[in-house]
Order: sequence, then C-alpha cells, then structure tokens
Amino acid sequence: MNGGLVCLREIMETITPSERKVASFILEQPQRLVGMSVAQLAEQSGGSQAAVIRLCKSAGFKSYQELMLKVAGDLQEERQPQAGYQEIQPNDSIDRLIDNISTNNIQSIRDTIKILDPERVKQAIDVLLKAKRIFLFGIGISQLIAADAQHKFLRINRPCFAFSDADLQLISSVMLTPQDVVIGISYSGQTPITAECMRLAREAGACTISLTRYGNTPISTLADIALHTSSIESTMRSGATSSRIAQLNVIDILYLGIASHDYERSRLALDQTYNVIHRSRR
Repeated sequence: MNGGLVCLREIMETITPSERKVASFILEQPQRLVGMSVAQLAEQSGGSQAAVIRLCKSAGFKSYQELMLKVAGDLQEERQPQAGYQEIQPNDSIDRLIDNISTNNIQSIRDTIKILDPERVKQAIDVLLKAKRIFLFGIGISQLIAADAQHKFLRINRPCFAFSDADLQLISSVMLTPQDVVIGISYSGQTPITAECMRLAREAGACTISLTRYGNTPISTLADIALHTSSIESTMRSGATSSRIAQLNVIDILYLGIASHDYERSRLALDQTYNVIHRSRR
C-alpha cells in the first residue's frame, strides 16, 4: 500500500515551516525524489537534513527510505489514468458538476485506502465486536456520520448511541465504563467538544477510536486506535462533501467487518429489523 504523497499532503498544515519546504518540493516534483540522498533532498528543497528526518517522522514513516519507496509506488500508480481532485467553478455546467463532484468523491476514497492501516481497522473491529455499548461523538457534518453508523450498528443488534445534542454527548462521555467503546469523528481532528468527549471517555476507561484526517491531531492523540481518511476539500467546500464520503466508507468497512465476523447473529438481526420496518410501512 502506497500513499506517501497523500500523507505529505494531509500534514502540510500541521508541520513546521522547514518541514513544509521539503514536503512542498516532494509534492511538486515527486519524480526527483527517487534516488536522492537526505543531503541532496535538503539542498534541492532549501530545507535541512534535520527537517527531512523530522518530516519522515511527522508523516508516520519509519525512515527516509520508506518515504522514498512510498513515493516511488505512488509514481507507478500515477501512470494509470486518474483525474485527481477537481475544483468547482462558478456557473459550471450540469455535466461538469456531475463529473467533478463524482471524481472528487472517488478520489477521496482511493486516497483513504492508501493511508487506512489494515491492522488498526482489524483492531477497531475486534473491540467493537466485544463492546457492551458503542457511543459515537461528532458535531455538525460529523454527527451525520455518527447517525449513519448508529443506524447500521443497531441493524446488527449492537447497542449504539449517537446524540445530536452536544450536552448529551458530554454527559454520556462521563458515564462510560471499560466495557464501552467510543468513536470520535472529526475530519479536522480538532473539534473541541469531540476532543473533550474523547478525553472524558478515556478517563472513564472506555476504549477510544478516532476517525480523522491523517496526522497527529488533538482527537487522534486521544485515541487508542486512530483511523484516518483523506480528502482535499475544494474552496467551495459544499458541506465537506469528499471527506464525508470517505468517512462513510470507513464506517461501512467497520460495520460490514463486524457483520462478517459475527455472520449468523448479524444476518438474523438484519432479517428481523428489515421485517419490522417493512411491516410498519405497509
């Protein structure tokens, strides 16, 4: 799994100016990185060798060699035609809107696949399977992601709570137990209320899972298991469209992962919930 360029792009706003010089050089001319030594990259980018090493650590790589290999893999993938992210322009035609928005959503999922750690996903599924209760914390658009997760988890008989009211989220976070699992959702990873809920949940002994953008954020650092998504939101954010799609995709992975590991129980619950909903709508 590659994703070197995605990782660098995602952390640009959080790294130091000297690291940003190196990262900008790599993102603008990734083909020049392959084969470069640390000293050569520092000289060419206008940074320092120390900044190169710090950048590797900030991006989550074990070494400079790992970063170089990841970027080389990205360049190999780029030989296959991909449109990349498209900016929304004033008075776009309907055809262009359909194409660009769909392309951005698809690209967001592709980039998320590159940085989503399979081992952490497995850990998250394992703890969710064992959870007595699941609580989801999120504000604004992130609360809609939480509500979607609640609907899915309840369909497979997993006690789940996703309060839209911020006070109820804070109240529930101090009433948790070590048998509970919480998922804190925030693309920026900086939403104050969600961060506070995560902190309180951790103090209560609950297992904490975060779903944020890549990199160390206030919320991901409070997580026992940090899951990441990727998305470059355009100037016209339109309700964080691409990041929302990427987050929903991760929720689907967790939901179906639980259902797959506890297949018979989940299938029975899905049948029961489908039947009761179907009957009520007749």
